[in-house]
Amino acid sequence: MFELSKEGIEKIKTELTRYEVKESAIIPALYIAQKENNGWVSDAVIHSLSKVMGLAESRITEVFKFYTMFNQKPVGKYHVQVCTNISCALNGGREMGRHICKELGVDYGQVTEDGKFTVDHVECLGSCGTAPMMQINEDYHENLTPESAMTVLRGLK
Repeated sequence: MFELSKEGIEKIKTELTRYEVKESAIIPALYIAQKENNGWVSDAVIHSLSKVMGLAESRITEVFKFYTMFNQKPVGKYHVQVCTNISCALNGGREMGRHICKELGVDYGQVTEDGKFTVDHVECLGSCGTAPMMQINEDYHENLTPESAMTVLRGLK
């Protein structure tokens, strides 16, 4: 069972006041709820948002399912997203992603045994001029090599 914190509810209510229609607050509300639910959105999260926002679960779900920045399954403490789109791919992004997976002992989409990392490949993180790159939670890391990427990951507590 998931319930938003008092602070989360207040943040969502504030978001609801910013827009003319409630649906416009769905994306910020999903971000708030995802953060409170250890980085992913479950059916219980959708249900809780529905109650707080006064919207049908289906309205929230259609936004949630459309956008890739919302995780549909549990992720590790650090969600590592490796860009594998054209600029990153041409500069070694795909090889970097495979190297990270091998070093961490997981395939894309899996959580490491210690629950610390999930590695996913994504189509574009909007940093073509500094390729290859990865995003870890909300932080961008650019101009990477397989070795420098692993140095970043090893430095996370």
